[in-house]
Amino acid sequence: MLIGILGGTGPQGRGLTRRFAAAGHQVVIGSRSAERAQAVAEEYAAVGDVTGASNLETAQRAELAVVTVPYEGHAELLTALAGPLTGKIVVDCVNPLGFDARGPFALPVAAGSAAEEAAAILPGSTVIGAFHHVSAVRLDDPEVTVIPGDVLVLGEDRAAVEQVCTLAAAIPGARGLYAGRLRNAGQVEALTANLIAINRRYKSHAGLQITDVTDKQ
Repeated sequence: MLIGILGGTGPQGRGLTRRFAAAGHQVVIGSRSAERAQAVAEEYAAVGDVTGASNLETAQRAELAVVTVPYEGHAELLTALAGPLTGKIVVDCVNPLGFDARGPFALPVAAGSAAEEAAAILPGSTVIGAFHHVSAVRLDDPEVTVIPGDVLVLGEDRAAVEQVCTLAAAIPGARGLYAGRLRNAGQVEALTANLIAINRRYKSHAGLQITDVTDKQ
């Protein structure tokens, strides 16, 4: 399908672009600057079908949109794009985090989580929370062929959840697992602060793996 990455010029957007394009999906990288998006897209020309556009055009063209902007720009971007995102699945992988001398920490969100905030702003869209814990560094490293781990997928619409679980399998070695409704997204987003702390302490690019769940369940 045609996947739009909103705010796709950042590390997470670039990494997901690489993996989705390599899996055969068309990818449009969105940015406030269409010129910047096009320049970044050219870096992935050898990977697959990748183009660049403004966030608005990306939202208009996408069959499924992925939100990868920093949290401080989250509400403003989605409010501006509510119209063109109507009727589409919107995957929110934004982690509301802060950093100080003591390290990373989760920011409070009035709606409960970034995903719930997105759902409130986009009542005409199907909002799914996913891809919070996959290392952007490993995603965008062409030398990394397998990224083992689980993508926690949250949402109200089971069919959309299953579609995003299938999309998660575009990342070699990964799988998508249903992790509850959107009301559970807050702790999933906040857990990213713990993973960053682990990565800093152990010089790693840690992810998550859920035990005792098989593909036959």
